[in-house]
Amino acid sequence: MTRAADIDVRPITETDLTDWHRAVNTGFLREPTLTEEQLAARRPWFVPGRLLGAFDGDRCVATFRSFDQQLTTVGGAPVPSDAVTNVTVSPTHRRRGLLSRMMRQDLNAAKERGDVVATLIAAEYPIYGRYGFGPATTMAEWTIDVPRTGLDPRWSGPEDGGRIDLVDAPDVRKLGPELHERLRRTQPGAVSRDDLWWQLTTGAVLFFNTFLEPHYAVYRSPAGEVEGMVAYTADDHWGDGKQPLNTAKVKWLIGVTPAAERALWRYLCSIDWITTVKTGWRAPDDLLPHFLPDPRAARLTTQADWMWVRILDVVRAMEARTYEGAGSLVLEIAGEGRYRIEADADGTGSCAATTDSADLTLTLSDLATLWLGDESAVRLAALGRVVEERAGAARVADALLRTSRRPWCPDLF
Repeated sequence: MTRAADIDVRPITETDLTDWHRAVNTGFLREPTLTEEQLAARRPWFVPGRLLGAFDGDRCVATFRSFDQQLTTVGGAPVPSDAVTNVTVSPTHRRRGLLSRMMRQDLNAAKERGDVVATLIAAEYPIYGRYGFGPATTMAEWTIDVPRTGLDPRWSGPEDGGRIDLVDAPDVRKLGPELHERLRRTQPGAVSRDDLWWQLTTGAVLFFNTFLEPHYAVYRSPAGEVEGMVAYTADDHWGDGKQPLNTAKVKWLIGVTPAAERALWRYLCSIDWITTVKTGWRAPDDLLPHFLPDPRAARLTTQADWMWVRILDVVRAMEARTYEGAGSLVLEIAGEGRYRIEADADGTGSCAATTDSADLTLTLSDLATLWLGDESAVRLAALGRVVEERAGAARVADALLRTSRRPWCPDLF
């Protein structure tokens, strides 16, 4: 067994890409070798210094990639984020500290760049807390039993004067980015999408062997403005007696108004032969069930942590977001120091290092869990993860930090 100290952790070069991708695919239990076409498709997002590899001799045995991202915080302000992805360690090289070395190198570089936070989608829960990440958003998925919804099967379009139109992939690439930006400006937890994201989701660029082209539909308001868009696929399943039992699977759905969301969900439930709709990843407090006459027709089938956040700059992170009211709170953050948050009635806030007595003591990962407003300091105190140094301080934290609607990240990255 090669000693950990003899394994070289470094930024990869373009000549390492084939070996690096083989290690990524090995870690994610995919077919190891890429075709020349797949490798060529991936070359455009190679950014020197942002792809790390651990090499045992000539073979890559661990991988790590990060890229620039904008994350929307509470109040709508974007902050620069270091988005972490493609994290693997080959099964032959586990438990040698390779991830820790790559993570440390990347987070140090992110701080030097001036990123406020780092983000990731955790495949496994226990891994990332030790690096200061905390689960900051939750996702939910519903399965809709269409015949039970109570919707009028004769429905043929939105009642508000808007309309649903089928569109094709070029239309999605034209209309989608601006629509998503409208959502991102108002949705805490949402992240930016680059042009490659839209090319991949519409099949213009192929990273894998197969691409099942979705159907695309848009909702236009009575004024003709595009306010919603959905991508979905459908299977072909028929039961006994030639009864259709087809399922529509939503790949993604954007709605910048409740009217758009309502119209798109009702459209999906109105498609001939579709008896089940799987919603894909949605916000945990999504309005969907209550768009249906019988909300029980939407059965919650998945609810779990989603995007994790690691705060890199406490002051900038706490000042970027807004607050739910006026108040003051001193936080003792393990390993980081003590900070006073002062929030005004207009929602703006300031944050500065202080020597004043702490109101709450917590870890950096628990601060990340509270930062976007999804979690309760009172709950964390009950779990022993937050310590009240002043009686009632957890309730003060909730009054300042929690939000009326829950944060949501629509993306997997």
